[in-house]
Amino acid sequence: MKIVFATNNQHKLEEIRAILGERIEVLSLKDIGCDVDIPETGQTLEENALQKARYVWEHYHLPCFADDTGLEVEALGGAPGVYSARYAAMESRPTGTAPQPHDSEANMARLLRELGENNNRRARFRTVIALIYMKNVCPCGCTQIKQEQLFEGIVEGQITRERSGVGGFGYDPIFLPDGYQQTFGQMSPAEKNNISHRARATQKLAQFLLNLS
Repeated sequence: MKIVFATNNQHKLEEIRAILGERIEVLSLKDIGCDVDIPETGQTLEENALQKARYVWEHYHLPCFADDTGLEVEALGGAPGVYSARYAAMESRPTGTAPQPHDSEANMARLLRELGENNNRRARFRTVIALIYMKNVCPCGCTQIKQEQLFEGIVEGQITRERSGVGGFGYDPIFLPDGYQQTFGQMSPAEKNNISHRARATQKLAQFLLNLS
C-alpha cells in the first residue's frame, strides 16, 4: 500500500517510516512533486491536520494523511499547544530579532523561561493524524466515497528544568515521559518510537490501513 504523508519534515518522515516499517510505503510531499508550504491556520490540532490532508487530496487526488502535534503544559493553561512549532516567533521582541518558526532552541528557551521555578511541570505531547481515503460502498468496488478519519496519540510527562540530550527534535530535550529516567532527547530513535505520541497515533493509523487492505 502507498500513501502520502503531507510533510517534507525529514524527522517526521523518518519516525513514521520506522514505525510503519515495510507494511506501508509512505511518500512525502516532495515525492509527489508538491513544494507548497501548506497553510496551518486552524485553532486546533485536528483542524490543522485536516487542512493539510485536504490540500493534498484536492490537488493530487491521492490517499493521504497529515499530522499536527502540540505540547500542552498544565501550568501554562495548555500552551503552547497548537502554536508549539512557532511559540517563540509569536513572542514580542525588538524589530529584527524575532526567531523564525520551528526554531526549537528559541521555543524551549521561552517555555523554560515562562515556567520559571514553578513546581507544576506536568505536560503532555498530543498528536492528531487526519487520514483521507476512498471507501468502497459496495462489495464489487463499483462505487466509492471519500472518507476522513482522525487518530490521536498522547504521552504524559513533565517539563525538565534544563535541556538533556541532543536527540529527537522540537521540545524533546526538555520532555521527560512518565515512568522513564531519560528525556525524549536522550532516547534512541527506537526507544522514543516505542512510546511517543506520534508512535501511538501512527499505530492506530497503521492498524486501520492494514484492515482496509
